Amino acid sequence: MSPGGAKRPDRRAEKVAGTRSEKSRSGGSRAADRPGAGGTKFGLRLPSFALGPRTASLAEMGAYLRRAEDLGFDCAVSIDHLLLTPPAYACTWLEPVALLSALAGVTRTIKLGTMVLVLPLRNPAYFAKEWATLDLLSGGRSILGVGVGWHEEEFALMGVPHRERGRRMDEMLEAVTALWAGDNVTYEGRYYRFRNLTIDPKPAQTPHPPIWIGGGSQPFEKVYGQTVTNIDPVLRRIARYAKTWVPHSSATADMVKGDWEKIQRFMGEFGREPGDMNKVYSNFVWVLRKGERPETAIPHFKTYSGMDLPYWREFYLLGEAEELAEKIRAKVANLGGCEYIVLNPLDWGIEQLELLAHEVLPRVARP
Repeated sequence: MSPGGAKRPDRRAEKVAGTRSEKSRSGGSRAADRPGAGGTKFGLRLPSFALGPRTASLAEMGAYLRRAEDLGFDCAVSIDHLLLTPPAYACTWLEPVALLSALAGVTRTIKLGTMVLVLPLRNPAYFAKEWATLDLLSGGRSILGVGVGWHEEEFALMGVPHRERGRRMDEMLEAVTALWAGDNVTYEGRYYRFRNLTIDPKPAQTPHPPIWIGGGSQPFEKVYGQTVTNIDPVLRRIARYAKTWVPHSSATADMVKGDWEKIQRFMGEFGREPGDMNKVYSNFVWVLRKGERPETAIPHFKTYSGMDLPYWREFYLLGEAEELAEKIRAKVANLGGCEYIVLNPLDWGIEQLELLAHEVLPRVARP
């Protein structure tokens, strides 16, 4: 329901899909002379938090991200998983909202977010308050990337039926953005209901932080051991609600192209134009030096994935700088351009960060 009135899902969907604040109450837009300003921006997905046999410290993470700021990276985002999820991932992840809140205090300008947070596992009122606090404390630097999730054990643990996750995601998006945009909000959905509720303070960004939605085709059998026969409901959700779409890292060029064609068609059904949506290309990456063998990357990829070297070479970014730049440009072309390129180095070492900034991304940005 809208504040004090009848349920109007189309209007609420318009709020989710149609807004992306470039300025915040607390600080305005980023400096125009930073690399990527006015064009594609470059971001990082945060490495797993293992640093050798231990978890990287906050001081180490802060030093890494401040160097990323100096190199011109615009954002840093975290994966969200409650449990180990082999073979997709061979690692665990720190809880993202607590992590990003801590990182906000040891960084200066870089935007901080999730890619993606499993929204159906949350409660709308609690989460609206939680993320608004993060956005406020970060000075309006948060990006909320969300997805429906896939790991059945996580849903069972949280008491949320796995089969309901798509519809719960829709209602969460509607309810949370309504709470951020107004006061005395009433919402009556199938799964979530509340009356005359006000969440305060609001996020620093108005009417709410930018929302990215992840999803689409990928080799489900290889990654998750799951069979997905119809991806259209996911693509319809993206078409209706997303201001920014994040395809799966392991999606092939043909998968991305086919999904985007469908999303554009579905957008028309909701009265939206393709230009209403931004896109993100993201992937795991390891840059090889000249003549370095791909096998040298195995220990680094093993931190993340139970897959094998042929899989990593086919679906992720593993190679020398020019080869990687060509692959990234091809994926971006299949998307018809994108707002962000977000790459996930495999450790907290500065060397890979420097290789990306000095060897790979300049080649990607080359006309």
